[in-house]
Amino acid sequence: MEATKDPIAFFAYVSFFPQLVAGPIERASNLLPQFFEKKVFDYSQGTTGLKLILWGLFKKIVIADNCAHIVNSIFQDYTHVSGLELIFGAILFAFQIYGDFSGYSDIAIGTGKLLGFDLMTNFKTPYFSRDIGEFWRRWHISLSSWFKDYVYIPLGGSRGTKLQSIRNIFIIFLVSGFWHGANWTFLAWGGLNAFYFLPVFLLRKNKKPIDFHEIEGLLPNLKSLIQISFTFGLTCLAWIFFRSPTVGDAWQYLSSIFNQPFFPSNYSFINYDLRLALVLFIVLEWLGKRELNFLVVLPKKRWRYGVYAGLCYLLVYWGVFGEPIEFIYFQF
Repeated sequence: MEATKDPIAFFAYVSFFPQLVAGPIERASNLLPQFFEKKVFDYSQGTTGLKLILWGLFKKIVIADNCAHIVNSIFQDYTHVSGLELIFGAILFAFQIYGDFSGYSDIAIGTGKLLGFDLMTNFKTPYFSRDIGEFWRRWHISLSSWFKDYVYIPLGGSRGTKLQSIRNIFIIFLVSGFWHGANWTFLAWGGLNAFYFLPVFLLRKNKKPIDFHEIEGLLPNLKSLIQISFTFGLTCLAWIFFRSPTVGDAWQYLSSIFNQPFFPSNYSFINYDLRLALVLFIVLEWLGKRELNFLVVLPKKRWRYGVYAGLCYLLVYWGVFGEPIEFIYFQF
């Protein structure tokens, strides 16, 4: 885009506080022109922003922070827990990092709307994806699209030979891993996702429309359910490498699933409240899969205020307070 000559607009863009720390990663072409627009408070935009903030807080304080305690204890003592607990540790970390990061993004986007700014959507229910290609079109969209436009396409994208395209895929995923930190675990995570992506690319399924959720009926069909479950399982496997301090720990974590007693002596490692919260979270995420979140699609009936009040109550009742658990992506 043409360079701006307005220093106030430019510095406002590079220091816009809602998304500055962890995203979404806004490009000048989307955000910068908004600083030249006259801002008048819009009630509809403001209420949408508050709904996003409320749902983002629920994701962070209820889902992510409750999962964090269990995930930390399992990953720190993975050689002394059962195989089933190790599996649930990986699953709960998937919920933790999603609730933590997408929760922050919702809060940032909602805050932007209160101020009259439209930030780009950063997550679109990625754990409902039917293959890994779709997952990466739904997870951290602002970063994935940046890597695509500034790394993958300049390398040649998929325009060259099949071998060159595969090389480019591995480069972009390895760079994505390295972006998170100079640790072999992140490179292993990126490389594993590259392997996941290869069949999707070779079968030419990576360009399906992102809005696949136009499903007839309330529930997914059996085929979609199997695809979603399989993709989620692959993602959880990769998250083990992302969460582990070293690649050796990740391999030992995986081997411990099969080498240690599978069933725990005590099934209370996931408390009852967290189980209910996770079930409610999955159901509400599914109901809001076509929009920013389920609160946005609530019909304009009086009982919707009961839903808001109920969510605020659960936020206080189930939320983790009194101890600092910072956002995971602050370190990146």
